[in-house]
Amino acid sequence: MFFRVVLVAVVVTAAWYYLRDLQAPVVSGVPAAGPVGAKQELVLRLADGGTGLRQVQVTAVQGAKQVVLVDKSYGSGSHNAEERFTLEKGGLVDGPFELVIAARDHALFPLLQGNRLEQRLSLELDSQPPTLTVQSGTTNFNQGGAGLVVFTASEELGSAGIRVADHFFPAFRQASGSYLCLLAFPWNLAPGAFVPKIVASDRAGNERVTGIYFRTNAKKFPTDRIVVSQAFLDNKIVPDFQHYFPETSDPAALFLRVNRELRGQNLKTILEHGRETAATPLWQGAFQRLPKAAVPGYFAQTRTYLMGGRTVDRQTHLGIDLASTAQAPVPAANSGKVIFAGELGIYGDCVIIDHGLNLQTLYGHLSQIDVGEGTQVQKGETIGRTGTSGLAGGDHLHFDVLIAGRQVNPLEWWDAAWLENNIVGKLRLAGLP
Repeated sequence: MFFRVVLVAVVVTAAWYYLRDLQAPVVSGVPAAGPVGAKQELVLRLADGGTGLRQVQVTAVQGAKQVVLVDKSYGSGSHNAEERFTLEKGGLVDGPFELVIAARDHALFPLLQGNRLEQRLSLELDSQPPTLTVQSGTTNFNQGGAGLVVFTASEELGSAGIRVADHFFPAFRQASGSYLCLLAFPWNLAPGAFVPKIVASDRAGNERVTGIYFRTNAKKFPTDRIVVSQAFLDNKIVPDFQHYFPETSDPAALFLRVNRELRGQNLKTILEHGRETAATPLWQGAFQRLPKAAVPGYFAQTRTYLMGGRTVDRQTHLGIDLASTAQAPVPAANSGKVIFAGELGIYGDCVIIDHGLNLQTLYGHLSQIDVGEGTQVQKGETIGRTGTSGLAGGDHLHFDVLIAGRQVNPLEWWDAAWLENNIVGKLRLAGLP
């Protein structure tokens, strides 16, 4: 009897051990269909939660040609793996091919061979970059200003935009098939260094880089001297900004940290919000400005800050200041969607509106915000009231126009003639009204 019990136990244990893993490995990552490029890196992810991975083989099959791209074995305990490969050395030609993925684990079932997975993916090799055609002719750029480029591609693109130095301005495909790209001629980039290039990749990762026809107009920007008084330090900087840098007790040192470090952090935040945009224009016509307002501060104005007659800092003012009556109603410059409404460091209480195609406007130093994030607003609709929040010495509105999170001169966008000649007329090339 004892031996019978032992025998049954042995058989049950052996059966459990033999049948304990009946699940084949799982693979993911490689596209299931569509075009791939010869140089495009493909990533195959494998997982086996049971006995672990034993072996994987990836083979490209095109007609009579079979090319092994991956052939790897794994020791026991390998439950996850990632294999990277390309088709570059496979000798395949452009056109359809089949990618065969075969993977096995360390299971004893069946017949000590392990659970086996086989996937066959129908793909297409595409090694040719797209052909790009610029529709918009020559584009005129003022230093610190903006321009619009319209182009078409010979095939669907995976990504597209225009690169200017270390800046990248995304392009957006319209229903007509044309691509629209708003871009900036950065205020601090020398005209000789402004060389815009369209950079476009198709769905297979093939990249095409091409130039555009353009003309530039260099600009000189104003300067200003600002005296930072002890009263301003005591009554504005310390109470409004001490919480940003609690370890800095000296008011003068605190001002410098606010003017340099916090300013830099805020500009980075604005740049990040530049990605939150609609793929089509939300605006119509010229942009509105704060009515009956004086202009105490200009775009790209270099400001020299003095304390006790000594220069302590220099910063560039990247918007236009507009001063009207205290707590004046602030109209939305054009129609769009509110993507930010809240406190933003030196800008104080602030609203950012997206107008589509990476075009945005910013309203700073508000005393009151009347809209919330996600709200759709119409041109001229009141979004808040002017104030002294943030790094403001008096009641006014700080107004920015941004392209992909980078400031451009608002004067252009207030000018109906400039807008028609440089933006709206080109939108019509893409089939937009």
